[in-house]
Amino acid sequence: MTQKQSTLTRTGIVALLACVCCILWGSAIPMIKTGYHFMQMDSADTASQIVFAGIRFTLAGLLVLAFTSIREKKMMFPDKEVLKYAIPVCLAQTVGQYFFFYIGVANTSGVKGGIITGLGNFIAILLSCLVFRNERMTVRKSAGCILGFAGVVVINIMGNSLDMGFKLTGEGFILIAQLSYGISTVLINIFSRKVSPVILSGTQFTMGGIVLTLIGTGMGGHLGNVTIGGVAIIFYLAMVSAVAYTLWSVLLAWNDVSKVAIFGFVNPLCSVILSALILGEVRQAFNMGSLIALFLVCVGIYVVNQKKSS
Repeated sequence: MTQKQSTLTRTGIVALLACVCCILWGSAIPMIKTGYHFMQMDSADTASQIVFAGIRFTLAGLLVLAFTSIREKKMMFPDKEVLKYAIPVCLAQTVGQYFFFYIGVANTSGVKGGIITGLGNFIAILLSCLVFRNERMTVRKSAGCILGFAGVVVINIMGNSLDMGFKLTGEGFILIAQLSYGISTVLINIFSRKVSPVILSGTQFTMGGIVLTLIGTGMGGHLGNVTIGGVAIIFYLAMVSAVAYTLWSVLLAWNDVSKVAIFGFVNPLCSVILSALILGEVRQAFNMGSLIALFLVCVGIYVVNQKKSS
């Protein structure tokens, strides 16, 4: 193991980089909803939401490849080996996850979306254990998954300012997005050990972004009221993806899924806090129902990934 690889497996470094990723991701939901507002994009305008996502991820992928080329002082184009692994990751993560995620975010509150997003960590663990057989399922991991799903139930039945329903195109689509996220997490963990995780990330984002843009445009979508604020938000969201997912891919390349995912509790926490601050959803973020749900999700993620002391 090289010194760089050794550094990336240290718990302190993993914690720091993973928390940076989760803080960036936590800002995504409120910023997406703010972007919809700036561009006067109706929550029912699915096609335009997909175009919005496609442009964001195309830009993110190009930024990753550009930064890598500058760092390496040569043009970093993906070869056939990278493309072979980038296609399934692209279909699971950028296309599959965000097709449903962007529509779901438009049809639920930022707080509910942020908490449900925390389930992606459980799904990744379940897939790693039960489908890909990379890890062994234990009672501790099963208990953590149950706690997480209990959090989703609580957020839908408690709270004065939270509706008691479960909308397929809202909370349902965000759950589907998290299933795609779980699949992509395991794939990245496997493929990033075969090719550069940075090139893999940039390539799959560019490909997925183009596909989403074409799908949205074909459905009649457009950006609508393009403003400086809206463009700035798209650029910010592209930077969130470029930085966070690249760092996450690097961590997954040198660590087990569970070692990285233990720090995923920061993601729903940041989503709730930032949604409260940016979107004014203070009552939703700090009432008893959402706080209990957030607690269950965070404890569940910790329990799933906690290793038994020797």
